[in-house]
Amino acid sequence: MSTAALVSAFTEPDRPKDLQIRFVTVGGSYVDVTGPGCSSDKHRWDCCGCKDTSRFPEENYLWEIREGANEHAGICCAIPLT
Repeated sequence: MSTAALVSAFTEPDRPKDLQIRFVTVGGSYVDVTGPGCSSDKHRWDCCGCKDTSRFPEENYLWEIREGANEHAGICCAIPLT
């Protein structure tokens, strides 16, 4: 198994000003976790490929939402359309 970093063949979209974490998906797109910072419960994740989003947007702490965003990135095969 290769330990080389996965590199997307697509252009990275603009980064939202409140971007906290960005994951690369299996399909080469991105899952963005946005919000005001660690101590807030107003975070969400959005997939730039399939357009899926966290189930309860802006109702999660960063440490809670990170797992769902990473899990989605590990299974999403959609490619970015832009």
